[in-house]
Amino acid sequence: MAAAYYINSYDIVDMELFSQYPPAVMTLLEKYGASVVASDLAGVAVEGSPRMMNAIIRFPSPEAALQCYEDPEYQPLKAIRLKAVRNCTMVLVQAFTS
Repeated sequence: MAAAYYINSYDIVDMELFSQYPPAVMTLLEKYGASVVASDLAGVAVEGSPRMMNAIIRFPSPEAALQCYEDPEYQPLKAIRLKAVRNCTMVLVQAFTS
């Protein structure tokens, strides 16, 4: 089974509220065998319109990624994120295998 990645981009509009999100999410990510590959508030836009925050989260499988997203423990954390950000894009992609 191939790994999967969430690619997240968004603009943080309430940094104080958002600051509650990362520490709590890290614990949940561990539960699903996930790891943060990249997370940056200062990404460089090579093309297109950049967002303030860009992150890539690796999961062992697409199923694990979706289970994490749907986990009841994630729902209040998701609510924090949705209140604290705008222009959110979250895409799940499978790892490239040759």
